Formats: sequence, C-alpha cells, structure tokens
Amino acid sequence: MSAWHDPTLAVVENFLQSSRFGQSSCRTYRSILRSFEDAARRHPAVDRQMLEAWLGEMAPRWKLPTLLNQVCIVDRFLDHLVRNEVIASNPVAELRSERNIKQNKPIWRALVSSNPDEALAALHRPAPFGSVLGDFMRDHVALMRSRGYKYEAQAHWLLRFDRFLQTHPEFAGGPLETMLTHWAATKPTRNHAAECQKLGRILTKARFRLDPNIPPKRFNPRPEREVAREHRRPHIFSPADIRHMLDVARSYPSPHSPLRPLSLYTMILLAYCAGLRRGELARLDLGDIDLRSGTITVRETKFYKTRILPLSDSVMVELRTYLDARRRAGAPQEPQSGLFWQNHFRDRYAPVVVSTMITNVMRLAGFKPPSGRIGPRVHDLRHSMVVNRILQWYRAGINPQGRLHFLSTYMGHRDINSTLVYITVTQDLLQEASERFRAVGAPCLTMEALS
Repeated sequence: MSAWHDPTLAVVENFLQSSRFGQSSCRTYRSILRSFEDAARRHPAVDRQMLEAWLGEMAPRWKLPTLLNQVCIVDRFLDHLVRNEVIASNPVAELRSERNIKQNKPIWRALVSSNPDEALAALHRPAPFGSVLGDFMRDHVALMRSRGYKYEAQAHWLLRFDRFLQTHPEFAGGPLETMLTHWAATKPTRNHAAECQKLGRILTKARFRLDPNIPPKRFNPRPEREVAREHRRPHIFSPADIRHMLDVARSYPSPHSPLRPLSLYTMILLAYCAGLRRGELARLDLGDIDLRSGTITVRETKFYKTRILPLSDSVMVELRTYLDARRRAGAPQEPQSGLFWQNHFRDRYAPVVVSTMITNVMRLAGFKPPSGRIGPRVHDLRHSMVVNRILQWYRAGINPQGRLHFLSTYMGHRDINSTLVYITVTQDLLQEASERFRAVGAPCLTMEALS
C-alpha cells in the first residue's frame, strides 16, 4: 500500500474528465471523492483501515443502501489510482481475492458492519478446484475449452461440486459414485437431481478417457426428463403484440435519459426482427451497422460464430432514425463504440441491463405481472421470430422445411436441430400445417386409395 494525498483534487478531476460523466453526476461524484481524499490525507496509506475510517464518517450521513450505491464510484476511482500508479494496489480487490469472491459490494458491506473481521470471515469461499478432484476437474474444463467449447454451465456445476467436496473432506477417499450420491442428497429439488446426473455423466466420461479400464456408468435419465417436462413453455408474441410493445417502448418513462425510449424501441425491434440474443444486442458496435448494404454484423457470439444479417428496408429506416438521435445525444461516433449507448455512464448497456429494461417494457405492456418471474422472457422474442417467420412461409405457399437451413444460419445455430427447439406449435401454426396437408398431402392419399 502507498499514501495518496491530493489536496488540489487534480487526480479526482482527471478521473472525472476521463470517465466522461454528465455535469450533475460529476457534482455528486466530486463531493464523494473529496470526502474520500480527506480521509486518505489523514492516513499513511490507502488500506483497509483507511476505508473503514471513511465509511465510519459516511455512515451517519447516508442510509446503508444509499452508501453501498455511492461506493461504486470509489471502486472505479481506486482502479483508476492503480492504473495510474498512484497507489500500489486496490485494497478492496485484495480483500475480494483473499476470500475468493467476485463482487466488491459484499466487501464494502462487511467493512461498514459493526464487526468487520467477523463479516469478512463469513465471506470466505473455498479456492476454485481445491478439492481432492480439483486438478482432475480443472484439466477437464481446460481440455473441453481447448476443443472450442465455451463450457460455462458445466464449469459452474463442477465448481459447485468442488466446493461441496472441500467442505466435506471425509468423502475424499471414497469412490466417485459415493461422492455424487452424497452431493445429490444435499438438495431434494428435481433441478439439483438432474444437475447431479449430468455432472456424473461428465465425470465418468472424463475418467474413462483417462483410464479405459474403468467402464462408464449408466445414469437414470428420469430426473432430467422430469425437469424438461416442467420447463417453461415459450410465450409466442403475435405481430400485434410486438407493435404494442414497440409503442410502449417509445413512451418509456426516462426523464434523465431522453435517448433511452428510442434505444429500447430499437433493441426490441432487433431482438424480434433479427432474432438477436440479449448479449448480442449489448455487444453490437456502431461499426456493425452497414446502412449501404442494409446489414448488421453480429460478432463472436454463441459457439464463437460471426454472422452478417440482412434486414428489411423498414427496419433499416428505424435504425437510421435511432443513429441520428444517438448522434444528437452526444454519443461517441467511433466504430468500436457501443451501438446502444447510455449517457449516464457514457458507455454501452450491459446484457443484464438490456434484459431488465425490455422486461420492464413487457410489464408496462401487460404481458408480465408487475413483479416476479412469471410470464414471457426476453428470449421469447427470439422464439416468436421463428414461429411467425414459419407462419409467413406457410401463408405465402412456401414449404418451411426447405427454408429451415437458411433460418438456422440466420439464427446463428450450429445445425438445424438447434433451430427445431424454437418451433413452438401454436394453434395458428397447427392450422396452417393442416391446411398445407389438406392441399398437398390429402389428394395423394386419395389417388393411392383409388388405384
């Protein structure tokens, strides 16, 4: 640790200017960082003791939720000090690393508590892959990722199993099947039982690859089937539903961010018309829009694919309108800047924020209850795009089966089987399929009967 004394607030001003905050935000953040500098001036180093002293001064001024929101700017400022070599390290990042946690806010909450030592000790998490099977599981994850798989969900399952083994060292000498049995008994839910089955299949296959003399064990597929049976059915929005949602997005309440309603409108438009995932929306750059050719480029998405998607003329008109409004709002015009830009943090929207805002539009439009997880999801816009596209093909007299491979490529899927998952059989789709069979298939059956 090193000391930081900045009586002229030159470092603070440099941080605020480089972050490109709005004027009102700068006034608020300047006040917070001025109090932080006052506390730092009275301490020999920017360390845990200094942070606790500053929090102790701020706690009487703000309620705890407000205080925990305000420290977010201090988090960013500490990283700024480290990048500019003003201090040697970020004390919050060090405390987080020591306890193997990913978020900074639990550290701040512990430091502002009445007993920081006890609160910090309660945050401690086992080191990743530190169990008796840790090296084996880490090597397996590395192998699968080297083969081109993202392997994120499977890695989370393995890490949870690893933490269980670290907290139960008495199972270290037993066989893998015994460990899995005890792990499955920790929760009675069907989802956990299905996860344990998948985990067991992964580990036994990995073990068989290393030692072919150990035969892979057959697992009961029933838990996974029960979970799949209870999986929430996608909500298919009709074109009228989409138009209503777009109207609601245009009037989205956002007094401090005038660009946000039009941003939401364009997000929903692309999520439905181009079938984009929420992460793909968030990662779009300004340079990914080609107004001349009427295409957008979706880069390095699921399965490490990049695809160029043609859009209809009407969608391109809406995109031009959004780009003009974005430019007038003062958004950066560099090709690598985020397409969906927010003026509060002067940066692109994160995927979770994209999901939250579109979900709020669904609530305002009456498709979801005011709270809770019941009702349509953002990903259902992608499902709706597939179903409505197939309906349009049926009504235009086109055989959808001959077009599915094009749709699969447009959606960014590895093969047609992934696209078939999105085909939800609605009453309209069933009616159109029946009409096609009546017009094409029924006469063939009659001719065979006559012959």
